[in-house]
Amino acid sequence: MDVFRIATAGSVDDGKSTLIGRLLYETNSITTDKLEAIERASQRKGIGFLDLSLLTDGLVAEREQGITIDVAHIYFNTPKRKFIIADSPGHVEYTRNMITGASRAQTSVILVDARKGIIEQTHRHYFIANLLRIPYVIVCVNKMDLVDYAEAAFAKIKSDFLKLSARLPNTQQQIVVIPVSSLHGDNLTARSAKMPWYNGDPLLTLLELLPVPAARGAFRMPVQLAIRPRNESHHDYRGYAGRIASGKITVGDAITVLPSGRSSRVTAIYKNDQQQPVAYDRESVTLTIADDIDISRGDMLVRNAELPGLKSEHKAFICWMDSQALDPGKSYLIQHGTQRVKAKVTHVNFIQDTATLQQVVPAAALKMNEIAQVNFKTAKPLPADAYCDNPANGTFILIDEFTNNTVAVGFFE
Repeated sequence: MDVFRIATAGSVDDGKSTLIGRLLYETNSITTDKLEAIERASQRKGIGFLDLSLLTDGLVAEREQGITIDVAHIYFNTPKRKFIIADSPGHVEYTRNMITGASRAQTSVILVDARKGIIEQTHRHYFIANLLRIPYVIVCVNKMDLVDYAEAAFAKIKSDFLKLSARLPNTQQQIVVIPVSSLHGDNLTARSAKMPWYNGDPLLTLLELLPVPAARGAFRMPVQLAIRPRNESHHDYRGYAGRIASGKITVGDAITVLPSGRSSRVTAIYKNDQQQPVAYDRESVTLTIADDIDISRGDMLVRNAELPGLKSEHKAFICWMDSQALDPGKSYLIQHGTQRVKAKVTHVNFIQDTATLQQVVPAAALKMNEIAQVNFKTAKPLPADAYCDNPANGTFILIDEFTNNTVAVGFFE
């Protein structure tokens, strides 16, 4: 049974936590004691219904304010598929949380209040889904019960969102718009009789039917450890361990070690001390090769037919995550795979206003939660791919070398 990863986004009071809670409730994913606790909490609040939003708002501040602050990972399954929901905050103050929460998602579920329509925060949520190249975007027009389940209200929001999506560059996303009511469960797990004009699938059915996107990218394996046993029986053994970031490798494949550029051939692949003929992305393996080459942590193994560019000058989008603003003249550390080298931002090309989708030029100092396109240089060449071609090898983080804080997450252009 495959695992499908979902990132949710919505503005304050759009009903995102209620929608997730309703999915858990309808799929019998709530334990009896948890359900009883929710019933007691709902009674204390003096409401006449089960407040399912309490299932996802885990922090005290979230429950008190009725908003999502931190990223919560929620697990549930149906007979057809397992799901992991990254419930991310939608407010601009938590943009960095949303990006990290959605970074591994295969679909983005964006909620829109049927009364308010497309607002600035919707722009922000979709821009991030577009920036991260999430293959599927499902727009849930929520609270349809508060507009009398009117088809016209839904149709306008759908049209407005499709116009919004046409303004951004990644046009390969599959977009579906669904009218729902999280509070009453309309069109979540079954078609709603209150909206006979909607002919599409309910949300859960769609999530079960969407195909798992194929992994993208050539073979890339950052070396984590060179293995040299200190015993007589394996005195001549030399293996290179790491987690395959993308692609596949087969015994006999010709490979190149970067940044040295030296080549060899894979002679064996070990996983859990067992030999296997081939290995795929996300598998942790040890490779042995035909030639004695100086390979250490921070190097990257690639197939000869799939060589990446090796550059010291880069262009990338970054989301700034530190309370201290970006200092273009300051030296930072860039962590790319297992390699960590010094880097310096040479120019901020523009700051992306995610609310209006405008590019702000000239760019001011980059502050926390702001997204910008920058140019930067690294002390050593990096074997990086463009994020759109290979997400696993197209990301990095920036680290303040004095505080050791992660100050930015980035995506190579």
